Amino acid sequence: MYDAAVMGDSRWNIAIETSGRIGSVAIGRGDNVVAVKSFSADQRHAVELLPTMDRLCREQGITPQDLSDCYVSGGPGSFTGLRIGITAARALALAGAVRVIRVPTLDVIAQNALDVDDPPPRLGVILDAKRKRIYAASYARNGRRYDRVTEPQECDPAAFLAALARSAALTGEGVLFAPDAVAAGGLHVLPPETYRARAEVVHRLARERAQRGDYDESRSLIPIYIRRPEAEEVWEKRHTDQ
Repeated sequence: MYDAAVMGDSRWNIAIETSGRIGSVAIGRGDNVVAVKSFSADQRHAVELLPTMDRLCREQGITPQDLSDCYVSGGPGSFTGLRIGITAARALALAGAVRVIRVPTLDVIAQNALDVDDPPPRLGVILDAKRKRIYAASYARNGRRYDRVTEPQECDPAAFLAALARSAALTGEGVLFAPDAVAAGGLHVLPPETYRARAEVVHRLARERAQRGDYDESRSLIPIYIRRPEAEEVWEKRHTDQ
């Protein structure tokens, strides 16, 4: 097995983020991100992901065969976007000797709080789950990272915010979709630039696992949905009511 600690790791890797309204791809070498591109249109991941990956590789003078690892934002988030990102990661793994790591999307967003002045000691990350619900998790700052305190869940926004410590701040695009609950919660809300997941942060978190040799099995890689896709629920309800 390749030992990065002994040999040094200068191999190429790619990170994919397609969980939200704006997607992004990062190319890295070892621990360092060397290039990042965001998609130019909201929720067009199926159209833009592969061309963006190809463009980044070409700009670095590499091909997909030069990639060692693929890191992908795993959710929760857009059902369609997550499937596209996970499918791309699995395709790279099946086409060559590419190892994969799935990173929880809420963990990725949480790290954005490190970029603000005076990062909060506690943090809540929320995303829109529709039907007046949110996907959420809470975090505690541990030096230069935020560690997850609660597992990702689908929940009522008011109940989740009430359970957070008063010293906590709030981030994530769920802030925009639950304004009444956010206002009533009285927590400090971080700036909008902290709301979305970014491929370069997916890369950073995945590299911590890669250094430990902690990879995911590509053939069984699936998104972190928390809740089943709405289409499945509608299909089940129709057939149950018959």
